Amino acid sequence: QVKLVESGGGLVQAGGSLRLSCAASGRTFSTSNMAWFRQAPGKEREFVAAIDWSGNDIYSDSVKGRSTISRDDADNTVYLQINSLESEDTAVYYCAAQRGAISTHRDDYAYWGQGTQVTVSS
Repeated sequence: QVKLVESGGGLVQAGGSLRLSCAASGRTFSTSNMAWFRQAPGKEREFVAAIDWSGNDIYSDSVKGRSTISRDDADNTVYLQINSLESEDTAVYYCAAQRGAISTHRDDYAYWGQGTQVTVSS
């Protein structure tokens, strides 16, 4: 069983930066793939970024080049840094975990956090 708790969301001005954190419990964190998804009002939950157990990362086109996902296995924490924030980044951001091949599909992730709200003001 893996429990995930996100933090770091808030209200940010357009053009600013934000660093989200996801603290994980459980002994399998270091061998788990971790991801961030987001869901804007009235929209489907969409993939943002993922990092596998060895540090390989992938990004959605919407954040590629201005976002970095990273992990600290000593602290069982995964981070998402987003720069040059835009109003389109406004959403609830969710942390997710899974084992096996890294994936961009939400159905492949077995464990989810409660989410943290990010609001970008223009």
